[in-house]
Amino acid sequence: MSHPLLVIGSGPRPMRGYLLEQTAAHYPLLLIDDAPLTWQKPYVIDHEVADLSDPIAVNTAAASLAVRWPIAGVLTWDEFHLMAAARLGHSLGGRPGNSLAAVAAARDKATSRQRFAAAGVPSAVSNWVHSLDAAASAAERIGYPVVLKPAAYAGSIGVIRVDEISDLPTAWAIVSAGAAHQGPEGDGVLVEEYLDGDEVSVETVTRRGVTSAVAVTRKSVGFAPYFLETGHSVSAGDPLLYEVAPVAEAALDALGITHGVSHTELRLTADGPKVIEVNARHGGDLIGELVRLATGISLPLAAAALACGEIPTLRPTQQRSAAIGMIYPPADGIVTHRGLRPGSDRHLEHFQWLCDVGDAVTLTPSTTTPNNIRTGYAVVSGDSANDTQEHLADILARAEVKVASAVPRTA
Repeated sequence: MSHPLLVIGSGPRPMRGYLLEQTAAHYPLLLIDDAPLTWQKPYVIDHEVADLSDPIAVNTAAASLAVRWPIAGVLTWDEFHLMAAARLGHSLGGRPGNSLAAVAAARDKATSRQRFAAAGVPSAVSNWVHSLDAAASAAERIGYPVVLKPAAYAGSIGVIRVDEISDLPTAWAIVSAGAAHQGPEGDGVLVEEYLDGDEVSVETVTRRGVTSAVAVTRKSVGFAPYFLETGHSVSAGDPLLYEVAPVAEAALDALGITHGVSHTELRLTADGPKVIEVNARHGGDLIGELVRLATGISLPLAAAALACGEIPTLRPTQQRSAAIGMIYPPADGIVTHRGLRPGSDRHLEHFQWLCDVGDAVTLTPSTTTPNNIRTGYAVVSGDSANDTQEHLADILARAEVKVASAVPRTA
């Protein structure tokens, strides 16, 4: 057996389980997680439980595993554990990975914007603020509409568009609720130029500073003025990749990212692609699984190979399309029913409920809940992008969620 790979945080099974499953099929895995093993048991050979928000606890757990096993490398799929993984990689004797400065720059969007500007990477005009008054001044300088976002969060949590000054106080309350829970690598709020255009992401693999763009993900965003991702689609051979890949690669270079799988989000503006942000890890919402279904390339295995100092396999083995669509509640409330009406499931790859009857769900963010609560998702594949979208629309139309009214939330 080859030396095992240490994973920091498995993440929730519905969205991250495929990462652990695909990696464990080819590499022996050690896991540090914040709770005892449950669904992860078949995929790991040893583990430690530690508070993942406590660097000392994580280091102690890693040291215990290192006594028992020769660790080949360190890997995480979680935005909030990137710094911990980078520190461990260095402390274990220089395992392959990014520098701490590069990971910190990717985590802190204020630093990212500064580096993009210095390197000439097309990006949004941005101001870093810590108060409502400062946000109002920044918005006035930039010009409405603007976007408010926490400096170091993820998943579009707390991100909101503001069209005029009268909307700013409510928006500030919502973004502040999100910023209160962001990671320690950044603080405050960014007030940014609104980039108008379709949103995409570029999925890349970087080895020794050389980046290969593997796929472009086309995104659906809804619930304006929020930027909540309602779906993603990937097609092998998408010609858009050749337009956006150079911008993504330049953004990674500007941050000093030299290693690993990354997920760079952009907007296709009238002036060309502009960077929203760089995430030095896998994209969420099963984007890596869409890439595999469409191209045959496994991003989890690529990340594992890199972490172990190996050369990843990035040659496409198929030419297909895949898409994921999110299922949302019809309103805020308590779930009273969920179900999928009968129909053809021939193209359905995955279907997952994310709520149970009796759960409280929310449709849009608020000051008390800075993100909405999805009720489920469906993943489909097809021979073309159009076929795939038709299959997905059919599945989503058959998904039913009913809710009963709950106590009104604070707006």
